[in-house]
Amino acid sequence: MAAGGFCKLPNGTVVVALNLPSPAADGSSAGTPACGVRVLVHAQNRARALTRLRNLGMRAVYLRGNAAPPTPDEITAVLHHPDGLIWRTAPAADVTAADLVTELWHPIRALLRPSAPLG
Repeated sequence: MAAGGFCKLPNGTVVVALNLPSPAADGSSAGTPACGVRVLVHAQNRARALTRLRNLGMRAVYLRGNAAPPTPDEITAVLHHPDGLIWRTAPAADVTAADLVTELWHPIRALLRPSAPLG
C-alpha cells in the first residue's frame, strides 16, 4: 500500500500525493530511479485522481487515510503543470533537510517511458 494524502482546494478540486515504489525497483531501467517516487495528481475529486493513475497502468494504487498530504510547494507545482500529473524521486526516510537536494518535477510520461526501444 502506498503512503499518501490529499488536499481539497478552495475551488473544489483536489491534489492527491502518493509515495509509490518505483516500477524499476531492480534499477534496470536507465531513466527511472531505483527508489520510490512521489506522484502528484490534480483532479476534480479523489476517485478521479486515482482513476487517472490506474488508466496509466498503475492498477494497484489506493489512497487510505491522509498520512502524507501534499505540501504547499507540491500543490503549486502540480497546478502549474499543464497535465496536472507529475512525479519526482521520493526522499529516503533517513535523509535530513541539509542532505536533501531538490529535484525538479517530471511529467508522468517520463516515468512510464520504456528504457530501450523495442524492435
